[in-house]
Amino acid sequence: MKPNEFNNKLIDLKDNLKYFAYSLVSNDEEADDLVQETFFKAISNQEKYADNTNFKAWVFTILKNTFINNYNKAVRQKTAFDNTKDAYYLNSGQAESSISPESTFAANEISKAIFGLDEAYRVPFERFTQGYKYQEIADELELPIGTVKSRIFFARKKLMGQLSDFR
Repeated sequence: MKPNEFNNKLIDLKDNLKYFAYSLVSNDEEADDLVQETFFKAISNQEKYADNTNFKAWVFTILKNTFINNYNKAVRQKTAFDNTKDAYYLNSGQAESSISPESTFAANEISKAIFGLDEAYRVPFERFTQGYKYQEIADELELPIGTVKSRIFFARKKLMGQLSDFR
């Protein structure tokens, strides 16, 4: 693919990438930063894109992986190492006293909505949110990978409808 064609395809995806990034971070500025970082990585790794493959999926995968890497980096920065004999890792996140009643209510409502899902949809969705890959979920539940993906998609869609007040 020619560089100009590559850049034009990338620019055409900007709105879709922004929407997806916003769904991950729920903040306009962070979403813009994530899209910008995705553009940078896509352009920097343009030679790794194989022609006749799904360009949109390739770019969205870059965005998703960038988000995951940034999230993991932030979590690692909040983890302190205790030099005791047993070498425990301690999470030095926010103290429990700083948790607001609104966030506790929201977390309870989200948990109720997830628990209210049909088991066929809830289990794959929970596994996915715990960090399992589609293939791992499919193997564990002895389901085709396409079924796992569609169940996670429909679980998300149902939850988004039920929890529209939390957007």
